[in-house]
Amino acid sequence: PNKLGGVIALVMSIAILFLMPLLHTNETQGLQFYPLNQVLFWYMVIMILLLTWIGARPVEAPYIITGQILTILYFSYYIINPLIIKLWDNMLNS
Repeated sequence: PNKLGGVIALVMSIAILFLMPLLHTNETQGLQFYPLNQVLFWYMVIMILLLTWIGARPVEAPYIITGQILTILYFSYYIINPLIIKLWDNMLNS
């Protein structure tokens, strides 16, 4: 319902995709050695599908809060994913 908040979220969702290659500091290139990140990948796929579905719903009471919660979960992926990669690298190097 808040247009400025929606525009900021849209810009941030695109900008974060451009920043991901710059923030990639893994020791390995693929996710095959990061089992927790494989689970997070499917979490992200589900979040994108749910956000797509909720975006097609009318702006009404149950859908507004659901969209806000899904948006927070979407952005939390980009915070949690690098932390788990660092944690996993530290466990492998120990």
